[in-house]
Amino acid sequence: MSPDQRYKRMGIEVKHLVKSFDDKTVIDDISFKVDDGKILSIVGFSGSGKSTVLKLISGLIEKDSGEIITSGGDIAMVFQYSALFDSLNVFDNISFALQERKDMRGKYTQKELEKIVAEKLDLVGLSGIENKFPSELSGGMQKRVSFARAIVTEPKIILYDEPTAGLDPISSTLIEDYIVRLKNETNAASIVVTHQMSTIRRTSDNVLMLYNGKVVFEGSPDDLCAEQTDYTRQFVNATIEGPMKLNV
Repeated sequence: MSPDQRYKRMGIEVKHLVKSFDDKTVIDDISFKVDDGKILSIVGFSGSGKSTVLKLISGLIEKDSGEIITSGGDIAMVFQYSALFDSLNVFDNISFALQERKDMRGKYTQKELEKIVAEKLDLVGLSGIENKFPSELSGGMQKRVSFARAIVTEPKIILYDEPTAGLDPISSTLIEDYIVRLKNETNAASIVVTHQMSTIRRTSDNVLMLYNGKVVFEGSPDDLCAEQTDYTRQFVNATIEGPMKLNV
């Protein structure tokens, strides 16, 4: 495989990433790679550094050292609780970046914006709700609108922070299906931070487990579920006994 071909497949490559807050090291020399069209789940108990990795990749916070290499294009972030603008209807929520970002303002006509928003809503199974407000939608529908908003700029990387948090099992399954669908439709490199086994099994190509900011497991969902290490055994069975201690 030529260097050009390898580059085209690479969505995200993280090398020796380190991040500390005050005197506490939250991310401690981690490395991983996610190719275009693949989904990596980052798992671990609360406080293990999962969400910090997403914030570092998206540029919300600065790394202390290491490298974050991407193949270019937009990076989309889907937040844990949708983060829709309550005062804006669905159309304006989804088209917000296209209307307000300096590099996109004035690029599209109203008719083009309507077409783009309709296409994104259709992708997440919510056609025809452009005029509704977030308060009129269920939690699962709000989550799907946030997916449509995330992909409106045609991102090359999609980051999901606990995408099924607070949802019932059926809604969670629907959201998991749409994560896979968006991966297939966009060919984006995706990272899903989660603690739910159903999300790991249904969406992931690979899994990275963190504990105290370090990688303690990397492999496929099947490898994780095989419980071959003390760390994976403790996580899969959700037991207190094991090498990982909760800070509660």
